[in-house]
Amino acid sequence: MIQTSSSAQISRPPEQVFAFVVNDFVRNYPRWSPEVKSLKPLSQGPLVPGWRARQVRVDQGRRTATDFEVVELIPQQRVSFRGVKDPYFIDFLFTEAGTTDTQLTFSFELGQIGLAFRPFEKLIRHAVQSGVDRVTRNLKILVETEMP
Repeated sequence: MIQTSSSAQISRPPEQVFAFVVNDFVRNYPRWSPEVKSLKPLSQGPLVPGWRARQVRVDQGRRTATDFEVVELIPQQRVSFRGVKDPYFIDFLFTEAGTTDTQLTFSFELGQIGLAFRPFEKLIRHAVQSGVDRVTRNLKILVETEMP
């Protein structure tokens, strides 16, 4: 199992950061994670627990298609996703930091990696950490640039 996280202090209140991530998820997710080449909602309406989508990603030159679902959503505080068939878990935690800032913590967990990939676990761990850091950095830049 590979677990990693990254945090950033964003100069906007939690409700704005949460709205950028959750309320505008379908539009913004491919923007903060450019590895996402296609995102198709499988559920109607806003993100709620059980809401599903299908994504096509290209990571390190490898193209994958996976379905994921929202497993937890606490307004202004947290949203979590889990792969439907694939062993991954994603969590965004929004914590008030001072009067106008948000501490955003993005965590990613990759379940069991196949036996054939175990010799490459260190490289996989490094690639995953780089991706998590990039997502956090991209979110900070996008929110601070686009949210008044």
